[in-house]
Amino acid sequence: MSQSNNNALHLLNNIRTESVQSEPIPDILARIGTELQNGGVRAPSLPFAAGDTTAGTETELQAAVAGQRGDVDLPLAIEESVYFAAIARRAAAGEAPRSAVSGLERFLSRNREQVWENSWVRFPRRMLSPFADRVFTADLRANKSDLASGERSDAGRFIALKDGEQWLRLPVSYLIKLALADAAGTSAHPAIRATGERLMGHFLNDNTSPETFSFHVVTTASGSGPGKGVAREKAIRYLLTQLLIMYANTAFGLSANGQRAMVYLAPHPPVRQKELNGLIADSFYRDLFMSPCLSGWDRGEEKHRYMHLCHQVLSRSRLNTVAKLRDAGIIQNNLVVLPSVSDVSLANNGTHLSLGSLRLGAALDDPSSGFTPHHEKHLGDLVIKATEHFLPLFVGTYTAAPYRLGFTDFHPERALGFLPHELDYTHLRMLWRRWRKKARLSFFGNVITPFGPEWLDRSISRLFGLTGDVVPDFRLIDYLVSLLSTTRSPALDGRVGNGDRLRRDLAELGIFDAQMSVYLLCKLREKHVVGFSGFEGRHYSLFESFEDDLGGAADLQNLVILFAYKLMAEGKLSHRDIPDNPVIESERRQIFFAAAMGVPTIYIRRATRNRLLRSILERTDGSRQSRRYPGYLRVRVEEYRRALVRTLMTDGADLIEMLGMKERMEELTARLELPDRLTAAGRLTRGILAGTGTRSAMATPAADFNRGAESFYRQGLRFRHLSEALDMLEERLTALDRQATEGDSSTATLLADLTGGGGGASYLRRVRRDLLDENLPAESLRTVIALVIASIANDTEHAAARINAHKVRHLQ
Repeated sequence: MSQSNNNALHLLNNIRTESVQSEPIPDILARIGTELQNGGVRAPSLPFAAGDTTAGTETELQAAVAGQRGDVDLPLAIEESVYFAAIARRAAAGEAPRSAVSGLERFLSRNREQVWENSWVRFPRRMLSPFADRVFTADLRANKSDLASGERSDAGRFIALKDGEQWLRLPVSYLIKLALADAAGTSAHPAIRATGERLMGHFLNDNTSPETFSFHVVTTASGSGPGKGVAREKAIRYLLTQLLIMYANTAFGLSANGQRAMVYLAPHPPVRQKELNGLIADSFYRDLFMSPCLSGWDRGEEKHRYMHLCHQVLSRSRLNTVAKLRDAGIIQNNLVVLPSVSDVSLANNGTHLSLGSLRLGAALDDPSSGFTPHHEKHLGDLVIKATEHFLPLFVGTYTAAPYRLGFTDFHPERALGFLPHELDYTHLRMLWRRWRKKARLSFFGNVITPFGPEWLDRSISRLFGLTGDVVPDFRLIDYLVSLLSTTRSPALDGRVGNGDRLRRDLAELGIFDAQMSVYLLCKLREKHVVGFSGFEGRHYSLFESFEDDLGGAADLQNLVILFAYKLMAEGKLSHRDIPDNPVIESERRQIFFAAAMGVPTIYIRRATRNRLLRSILERTDGSRQSRRYPGYLRVRVEEYRRALVRTLMTDGADLIEMLGMKERMEELTARLELPDRLTAAGRLTRGILAGTGTRSAMATPAADFNRGAESFYRQGLRFRHLSEALDMLEERLTALDRQATEGDSSTATLLADLTGGGGGASYLRRVRRDLLDENLPAESLRTVIALVIASIANDTEHAAARINAHKVRHLQ
């Protein structure tokens, strides 16, 4: 496109944006059929009302391989690497310190549990079925959409000769897809083969961890939210993933070759991976842990290079936090521990929960509605700004990532993670002071922080009894979850292209890269980009329970978004009520980060220009003028959370009734009152302590607690999630059995062929114990996998029928 055409397009976008900005928001919502009545809004006519919401999730999983050093790929890859040989040669010649080699040797030899997180696997290629082998060959193409394209330039990484035969060397994330191809491709039933082939595209290679996304769009019925459906879909997807890993261990001969692959939900980069990262160069770290992107993208090598870019950018960005901490006055001398030049934050794992509105999507598809992408952007950015005020309700309550920091971890350049890029200096200083107070980093009134040399810091910790802190969700601190806007480029002002402008600004500042997507806690999903109109919640770490935690979070996210639309439709919320500047943006987000840290109080300017925040503070008990910070209110985070619940239950009572959420809100209130017993953070911490055998997190040394957490996620929590998912599968198979007996001959034939008669639920009950013990043979695993696929196919068909029915009603 010529420069003149670009300028014309830019001018046209500005004209459209200005036109949308000047149009009253209630009039915009009227374009999609939102109706006012009796001075208020008719709740069922709002976007995201009961029956209007669609939902889906993306889930990142932790991968690991258990086995001896001589059998598992990660230690073998390190020992066989050019990097290891070069370091050893330089150390022998006196050109590098001996510690460079001894550190790696200790990493390889001192692995008590013999678990190697994010290792790849190795097995003979002949173990693949013919169909699975064809899938693998196709995925080695440089461009999967071009059958004539040759192999990727790195294809040799994945194939090696051992004793004269070909062995495959693959990441666990891709192993899952091949296991599905093998198990479903050998099925005698066309429906199982076809659905299995479709599902292969839902298992991705991305950053470091295996990633899956919803097998079908979850729809909601009248009088309910999306929670139950979202929880069931994710649980069944998690179950299928576990079954495929068990199948790969058996059918591909991994167990016979001394390897046991595992996947499970865990939020933090593994402790040992952090240790290894400090011992090797950043380029070698990327070679070991950045996914090769074999699955999910037509041009896998291009995606792989993009992931290298992400790692390089975040590593540089972490280094740049040191300068910001110095400018903020938090670092006041040159005694700092520089972050590693290789950042491990991309190895964290979380869940993204996307909610879409059928009403918004239909209006955007209908030119006669007058509702355009400019309107979608204008309303969507405002919804996100409003939603961010309510995010403290989720942190620790429904999702968590408990973590222990010892005294030696309290260097600000380590402990504060990416917060210098996410908060204004004023709020950053306030949070740091309150966090140190919470962690009791003082002796006789004098604040003590680590000096630098680890031996000295350990001695000070023992001498003064300084034990550090435990935080409810350290993942949200240690990862770049939300970029702060710049003064000239607000991210959420409702104008098309604001994200592009912000990326360019941040790239100039060395914080981000213009090629990367803007990181936000809640992100607009625009229909012309992703195919639906809605919002993606990106603030979720680890759910202890699918139904109780993920289900509750999905219903609450839906309610909060719906509540924002209600305020907008009634003329009570506009962009002017939440001004777009970095300080006001930081002001509302500091509450979210304080909740993640477990910091009990925050400070808000008494004369804040954020009118929505002021209205919430009017309902917040216990706030008072700050003696330390003139002009600021001292606000307790727990009281602010209670005020959020009161706001929803009072001003959104009609929405709660419409969604059938009375019990959900009562349960949320109970979680806030009994956090140690009922919240996700409390239950996860109890599970961790049950394994460490200690009475409290603070009574447990930081290293023991964090290793105990990893062990709990890998064993106890994985078993709990698997059991919950099996319960949900049995419920679905019972429905399928009923469907078969009520005259669905194709379902009856399928179930009879798979189970030999007696029904799917009965078969599952017979094999459940062996499945939980991971003792099922490959043939039985294939049967259970086929039953899961049959259940998914049925759910997909019903969801598509409900969406089509909604489209027909809209056209009428």
